[in-house]
Amino acid sequence: MNTNLLAKRASSLHLAAISLAENLRNGAFKSLYRGQGIEFSDVREYQPFDNVRAIDWNVTARMGRAFIKQYEEEKELSVFFILDCSSSMKAHFSSKSKLSQAQETAMLLLLASEHNSSQVGAVFFDGKIQFSAEPKAGKSKAMTIFSRLDKIDSLPNEEKVNGSALTNAIIGAEKLLKKRSLVFILSDFRVSGWEKPFARLAQKNDVVALKITSPEDEKIPEIGTVPFFDNESKKTSLFPTNSKGFQNEWQEAEINRREAFKDFCTKHGGYPVILSTEDDSVQVLSRFFKSKF
Repeated sequence: MNTNLLAKRASSLHLAAISLAENLRNGAFKSLYRGQGIEFSDVREYQPFDNVRAIDWNVTARMGRAFIKQYEEEKELSVFFILDCSSSMKAHFSSKSKLSQAQETAMLLLLASEHNSSQVGAVFFDGKIQFSAEPKAGKSKAMTIFSRLDKIDSLPNEEKVNGSALTNAIIGAEKLLKKRSLVFILSDFRVSGWEKPFARLAQKNDVVALKITSPEDEKIPEIGTVPFFDNESKKTSLFPTNSKGFQNEWQEAEINRREAFKDFCTKHGGYPVILSTEDDSVQVLSRFFKSKF
């Protein structure tokens, strides 16, 4: 998504994000907005029937009379994005790549989070971690991440790395997050080794795993026997795309992958969402948030 297109879509993105923000706040993660815990706020003079365990003995000693600690709920939600920018996200037959869908979806969620005054942070990766930022509040932080999202495709070739660092990105997110957070992972999950770190992350956070798919994942175009080059593994294979048996196996393999993905995420406390490049991300996310109310 280039800058001109973003400029033209800015107002519609913002309006869509406001709607999404309301669904987010009133849906599955409603409890996260009711307070993450308690934070020390101030002290006040002790009054009859106050809990003596709340007495601040240091202040009491200095002032010569009893004071108690006051606390308030910490209501700021922390939202974190893990975005896959690897080669498999860029390949596509149709007009829209998985990466473009992931970018647009992340932008919408980022704007929705900013509208809810949430702390926001992110990790972007291909074969290595390309960008990392711990969650912080403020419009400027959200716009910094937004700008980096817009410039994903403009990375110099020498900075791009083949492969997928999804596992390291999840491990890194776990280290960056200091409190329970809402984590969105946007990836095609076409790599192994992410499962155990994902399970650990989901134990302490609410993790939404957005598996980005495309029509070709389930039905590849029938264009004869064609050599396919895997840009990440650097391997070439011949696929007989006109073969009915091959087409059936291709479709069945994808269906099995999606079901295994959903089962794994659910079993380990995550929230799986399948998002196709053909889908309207606002509609898919809104339905998801509402269904979890």
